[in-house]
Amino acid sequence: MFQRLDNILKKYEELKEELTKPEVLSDYNKLKDLSKEQSDLEEIVNKYNEYKETEVSLEEAKSLVNDPDFKEMAEAEIEEKTKKLETIKSELEVLLVPKDENDGKNVIMEIRGAAGGDEANIFAGDLFRMYSYYAEENGWKIEVLNAIEGSSGGYSQIECMIKGNNVYSKLKYESGSHRVQRIPSTETQGRVHTSTATVLVMPEVEDAQIEIKESDLKIDVFHSSGAGGQSVNTSNSAVRITHIPTGVVVGCQTERSQLKNKENAMRLLRIKLHDAEKQKQEASLGEARKSKIGTGDRAEKIRTYNYPQNRVTDHRINFSIMELDRVMDGHLSPIIEALITEDMRLKLAGENFE
Repeated sequence: MFQRLDNILKKYEELKEELTKPEVLSDYNKLKDLSKEQSDLEEIVNKYNEYKETEVSLEEAKSLVNDPDFKEMAEAEIEEKTKKLETIKSELEVLLVPKDENDGKNVIMEIRGAAGGDEANIFAGDLFRMYSYYAEENGWKIEVLNAIEGSSGGYSQIECMIKGNNVYSKLKYESGSHRVQRIPSTETQGRVHTSTATVLVMPEVEDAQIEIKESDLKIDVFHSSGAGGQSVNTSNSAVRITHIPTGVVVGCQTERSQLKNKENAMRLLRIKLHDAEKQKQEASLGEARKSKIGTGDRAEKIRTYNYPQNRVTDHRINFSIMELDRVMDGHLSPIIEALITEDMRLKLAGENFE
């Protein structure tokens, strides 16, 4: 570990020197990249320097332990500095866990009603509301890119961009199948039904990261529609784009401008194609997920929302909280923090999905 820390410290000093060179200062992109690289190392470097300073203080205290005038003070100092070294070492181990390069990115979230007909669509709407409140709690902004309303409420499909600080680092665990157990408003005999909605969370990608040929696209325009399929816009402003080589289809109808809808649809297409390629690469390496928690996929049942018992259970970590009403109002933090903690524990233990 300490050899690695020495290498990081050396790299940090090299970057510091590099950032003073005129050719770097005059190149905005290079300056930005090197500054980010240095910033990413800064917390580790500061913590390692603190460790080394504490080590020096410990050695100084040990040198005084045989002096009768300083023995008691030195022994207390040795005990304090030894404990501090252990704490800092643990903190360094956590900091050295490889970070997900996407953690700081904005995300595209797609929510679909799945099994359960109208009730599944209503639940998809409830999930969108939950994430909207959670985003507000974190100071994030939500931009709806595409929405197809369910005939009885909610959404059969909704896609949105969530922007803010470290959005992906918290929402990446939400991909998967979410199950609800409750009495639907349409149920006349008071029976509890089980329905599902799927969530997919994808990090935002730069346009340059993926190339799309115009000849590979089939673009259709149509009237925007609302619940039940009725037209809500008399102009052909809605856009549907099919990527012919992969069969990926995206659409956008939230804007009145066809051009704006096309821009949003293209942005969504890039992200979906990038995510599909990433999943393909990971699967070929035998790493469908980076850890036993991972980022999930829509086939995996990750969480159950049980209304009669006011309980939410995350099945990946066997975590339950009897505050479903609060969770649905956006208080997701206890669940997200539990997932982050377990993910960190697994990474520190070197446990990966086989």
